[in-house]
Amino acid sequence: MSTVTFLAVLGGTSLLAVAARWFRPAPELPTLESWALADRQFGTPTTWFLLGGTIYTAYTFAAVPGLVYGSGALGFFALPYTVIMCPLAFVLFPRLWAVAREHGYVTAADFVRGHYGSPALALVVAATGVLATMPYIALQLVGIRAVLSAGGLYPQGALGDLALVAVFAVLAVATYRHGLRAPAVISLMKGAAIFCSALAVSLLVLDRFGGPGPMFDSAERALSSGATSQASLTLDPSQFPVYVTLALGSALALLMYPHVLTAAFAASSPDTLRRAAIALPAWTAVLGVFAMLGVAALAAGIQTPSVSAEDAVPLLVKDLMPAALTGLVFGALVVGALVPAAIMSIAVATSFVRNIYVEYLHPTATPKHQTRIAQMVSLSAKIGAVVFVFGLRDQDAINLQLLGGVWILQTFPAVAIGAFTRRLHHQALLAGWTAGMAAGTLLVVNSGFSSLMPVGVGGQGVQAYTAVVALVLNLAIAVTLTPLFNRLGRSCDPKPSAPVRVPPEAETTR
Repeated sequence: MSTVTFLAVLGGTSLLAVAARWFRPAPELPTLESWALADRQFGTPTTWFLLGGTIYTAYTFAAVPGLVYGSGALGFFALPYTVIMCPLAFVLFPRLWAVAREHGYVTAADFVRGHYGSPALALVVAATGVLATMPYIALQLVGIRAVLSAGGLYPQGALGDLALVAVFAVLAVATYRHGLRAPAVISLMKGAAIFCSALAVSLLVLDRFGGPGPMFDSAERALSSGATSQASLTLDPSQFPVYVTLALGSALALLMYPHVLTAAFAASSPDTLRRAAIALPAWTAVLGVFAMLGVAALAAGIQTPSVSAEDAVPLLVKDLMPAALTGLVFGALVVGALVPAAIMSIAVATSFVRNIYVEYLHPTATPKHQTRIAQMVSLSAKIGAVVFVFGLRDQDAINLQLLGGVWILQTFPAVAIGAFTRRLHHQALLAGWTAGMAAGTLLVVNSGFSSLMPVGVGGQGVQAYTAVVALVLNLAIAVTLTPLFNRLGRSCDPKPSAPVRVPPEAETTR
């Protein structure tokens, strides 16, 4: 029965993807803006589903409860980080959207190119986005395979791999033909499936344990008696710096990913983005329910492999839920991976075409030619993700995605701060980016791909998120060098090709 329900959810999603051509049809003449941003026509409901489906990935819904299962209270950092992200999105996205619409920008690197007049800075922003996003696409496939394998729905051997490729192939074809319209339609199914699954699972779990109190008590005892006896569901004061820097750094980094900005640029107006940002915490509430399932897995005595805490929720669902509900939950998680994977591939393709291919390889490319190249790159990105998943270890994708979070945060000064001021010199920003990228990469690699590092504060050593430490270095260098570059006043400095004038609607908060 679980297999039937799972296939029904997956089949319905595939039909929606194929039918995407009827969802705000594209114009006769193909353009990159139409393919990648659906002509910026999405209203508030679609934008809310699309942003939520993009930000809250399937791997997030499995990894967060897995982190709670393995590390206790520290795993709940994902909740404040997504809460912090919402007001930041409310302020930043409408501002960027208004400038992008006025000047025809499609990517964050387009904005940087026009704002600072620096091709070099735009290139590193685009390249960073591509490098940070590619392992993220592979991670969605890793999440699908891990969830289905733990739930017993992934066939062994080549048959399972072929089934995974087939699911991804439907998405690839739909995205190739219809661009952002395909994941926009699928996001509607994802939202319905995820919210229904969260409601049903939470009610059953709370009924099983007699309420949240007994469940948390049992989980606390399981943590204290387990291999990670130092873990607890109560945050220790020594973990405060880790918790704060993880939440803040993750929120800032998330807003800079190309796929998130692509979803934002597809909105119909700044007010649409504001309304969607106000409603985004509903997705955080669902994430909180899934995080609670990590507690429930501890209370239920679920045992996972030592390196696969992400399996806790699939094993819990399989153990506690009726067969039909099990299929619904697994189907929701698979659909949850398809939406961000599709948008990520579109964002990678758009960044490559706009900021590398047209800028340096084919400046005279027609709109139709740009769209064709973007479609091919999008398809290649998905194929590359499949090859990566089958050719390398799952841990390799996780490690590279960890590095991607450190890398993408280093674009925050040029993009997010640049949306509100031009006081930072573009060469100083480039120097800061270089230092942040180098330092962040070395710190992560030297620590054995750990996201945390020791920092001396007030004579005491504390742990902090490496990406935030690299960002502080990045900003310090940019701020320090800006007066120097301004004083030099080099006559060869490029002038901004499209001075940013923020339209009145971006300044209005309603």
